Amino acid sequence: MKRAQAGVALVLVMWVGVLLTVIASSFIIERRTEALVIGNSISMARAEAIADAGVHRAIFEVYRNDNSPQAWKRDGTRYSMDFSGVPVSVEIRDESAKIDINTAVEPLLRGLLVSSGLPDDEASRVLDAILDWRDPDSLKRPNGAEESDYKAAGLTYKPANGPFQAIEELQLVLGMRPEFYRRIAPSITVFSRSNGVNAQLASREVLLAIPGVTTEMVDEYIVRREAARAAGQPLPAFPLASTVAGFTMVASIRSEARLDDGTVFTREAVAILRPAPRKPVTFLAWRQAPAALAGDAPVNPSPDSSPR
Repeated sequence: MKRAQAGVALVLVMWVGVLLTVIASSFIIERRTEALVIGNSISMARAEAIADAGVHRAIFEVYRNDNSPQAWKRDGTRYSMDFSGVPVSVEIRDESAKIDINTAVEPLLRGLLVSSGLPDDEASRVLDAILDWRDPDSLKRPNGAEESDYKAAGLTYKPANGPFQAIEELQLVLGMRPEFYRRIAPSITVFSRSNGVNAQLASREVLLAIPGVTTEMVDEYIVRREAARAAGQPLPAFPLASTVAGFTMVASIRSEARLDDGTVFTREAVAILRPAPRKPVTFLAWRQAPAALAGDAPVNPSPDSSPR
């Protein structure tokens, strides 16, 4: 009897030991997870703060050197700098270099959809849905979408029948696929209020959207434009001038900070940059953007413009 009781006691002790081991292991894993989460949060907060500093540095450089050769350009040139040992890439682009989804002419919008990879039939549907969203009436275009179509698709909202308030709103348009929106987002705006684009500042993706262009025409123009820019000469006019807009006071600023541990934060701001001394800057948008700046190799600021 005593041996049986001793055996039971031994089993109980073993189970208690196993249970305590499991509890201890769970506690350790939980603490490690919490430490990892806290560490990631701290890294992300640091990257965000440094990226935000890059935005304000860009604004400072625009105003500090406005008329000098060292002025930071609003043409998408990437500038590279260092904040507290963290590399930062910044680019500024005038919003006239983008396609305004509220005011762009239909052929330009269609050109963007097709040149960005949509098949013709899908491009026609998405284009008409965009136009139905932004126009003031409830009349459905041949390939478009009005309230009944959104309801039939199981959506709980209807088209605004008014201007887009932000480019993100384009994601609500019936037929706009998320991956396609991400592809065209860098090329669009709601702030230029122009029906065309400024080809002297536009990206290759935007230039390819202009009706009547060819890939060869665009690539040849970019070579001539960059050669003129490097030589400090006036930028050439684009061969097709019918959709070219002027400059604006509105610019988008994109700043990306990349920490040693791999944490990346990209800030995208849109601001009015006025020449007036009182309240020269008004922010119109302030959002986190996908990582990885696109474009040419970064330009290093001159030594006298390093952060202090």
